[in-house]
Amino acid sequence: MLLKNMSPEVEYPGMNSHWHLMESDFFEDLSDAKEDFFSLATRRSFHRGECIFAVGDPGDFCYYLVGGSVKIFRPTIEGKEPIFWIRRPGELFGIAEIVNRNERFCSAQALGHCAAYQVHARDFEGLLLRHARVATKVISMLGRRIRYLCGQIENITVSDVPSRLAKLLICLGYNQLVSLKGPDGPVRFRLDLTQAELAAMMGSCQQTISESLKKLEQQGIIEISGKEITILHPSEILEHTYH
Repeated sequence: MLLKNMSPEVEYPGMNSHWHLMESDFFEDLSDAKEDFFSLATRRSFHRGECIFAVGDPGDFCYYLVGGSVKIFRPTIEGKEPIFWIRRPGELFGIAEIVNRNERFCSAQALGHCAAYQVHARDFEGLLLRHARVATKVISMLGRRIRYLCGQIENITVSDVPSRLAKLLICLGYNQLVSLKGPDGPVRFRLDLTQAELAAMMGSCQQTISESLKKLEQQGIIEISGKEITILHPSEILEHTYH
């Protein structure tokens, strides 16, 4: 069976077991803190492929993304670039190292034209002291991301590539999934990642991703139309993926 190696992590949308997949606008319910953040920030624009920060750089700034998408990755000595995250508008990134000004463990690169607000570490620390809810939300956000990474490690260990790809598509389309009244779909979303970038998120290669996408489509699990992916029966994927 295609999805036989999926691990039991997540049930259906809205249930506590997959709280870690949801990334909403960090400041959506923090209007005062958002205004304070913007008063401290410098707006930055980045072109496609431009490096925002690199491994070894000082962790002096954090960023609030307002346009485009950013990949967080760590280059290897073999020249590979495994991707850990894709950050999207409304999300904070560059947070992990700023409290102690540690060196960057990962690099951040614009996937297209991007716009972000940059805040220095000392100013962000002051923001945390002035707004307790921001501090609480940062803790929650970092915990959610650790939980996601643990799931990714487990997937690489126990799941085959088509299974990992099906789960990744659920993660990428999760915000649309939870907007439904139920998990029976279909769920349609734009996939702005190349097959090579999908492979870099899964520890695979572009050819294997291409073959796996075709297999998922042939089995009636997804439909592909240009850059759009439609998950036809999310409940069935979730059943095989998470139970």
